[in-house]
Amino acid sequence: MIKAGIIGGSGYTGGELIRILLNHPATEIDFVYSTTRAGKRVTTAHPDLLGVTDLEFTGNINLNVDVVFLCLGHGNSTAFLKEHDFSSDTKIIDLSNDFRLHKDADFDGKKFIYGLPELFKKEIENAQYIANPGCFATAIQLALLPLAKANLLENEVHINAVTGSTGAGVSPSATSHFSWRNNNVSWYKPFTHQHLGEINESIHSLQENSGNLFFMPNRGNFTRGILATSYTKFEGELADAEKIYHAFYKNAVFTQISEEPINLKQVVNTNQCHVHLHKHDDILLITSAIDNLIKGASGQAVQNMNLIFGLEEDLGLNLKAGVF
Repeated sequence: MIKAGIIGGSGYTGGELIRILLNHPATEIDFVYSTTRAGKRVTTAHPDLLGVTDLEFTGNINLNVDVVFLCLGHGNSTAFLKEHDFSSDTKIIDLSNDFRLHKDADFDGKKFIYGLPELFKKEIENAQYIANPGCFATAIQLALLPLAKANLLENEVHINAVTGSTGAGVSPSATSHFSWRNNNVSWYKPFTHQHLGEINESIHSLQENSGNLFFMPNRGNFTRGILATSYTKFEGELADAEKIYHAFYKNAVFTQISEEPINLKQVVNTNQCHVHLHKHDDILLITSAIDNLIKGASGQAVQNMNLIFGLEEDLGLNLKAGVF
């Protein structure tokens, strides 16, 4: 059994990670670390696990676990690793944005690999340290990478994506509490969202001179999921685009090309990304959908763990959406 530690287990991604690992046949949770809830049952933060686990949060860390997941706020993973020296055999999977960009990937003798399995599977299989992709970044990259691989992102790409309130984290804010979020939609960080950096680096690894990305992120009045629509000029027929996407994802376990228009309910509570293509005149519309907490965070982290330890990529991740 793989012994796993979780740092920062009281938030949304920590809770999803606990839920997945408790049902993972090759993994045992060694500890769930929390400075604010040490000694309290995990179910005090995650009541959905009542009757599933008697785990307690702890203020102690086992530095010799097989794998540790960092579910900390952005900027906190760097500080945490400076203060805690894990075994040289411990795999580290970071769910923050601290190590995703090339300029941040080398840290204190550790080389972090960008953990998007659909693009860097072989590198992940040989890695010890993983920078888990962002949620928006995952949905948008999986929509655009096949075109970049074919050197067809020559023109501007316009992206509009809406995310659920869990994307803002568990701590309440002015734009996440119920009375503001309910029956409401709004944009934020137009054209400047922090995930653009990692998206561009992945695209440029396939097509160096690609068109500019114009990204408009939106807050939705639902709790989880991301629906992204991206469109750009495309000279070929729809069948040509479909052939490109099917070829790119032919060995992808969790990315599916749908012939029918897609919706969020197909992917919420799963590690799936669904993609749909639509052609209008000379414009190709690519719609992608993921669960921001699973494929966009904790599920993808476990997918990366499976690859690192030589397990089946989908082990413990065959989750079904609730579409009704």
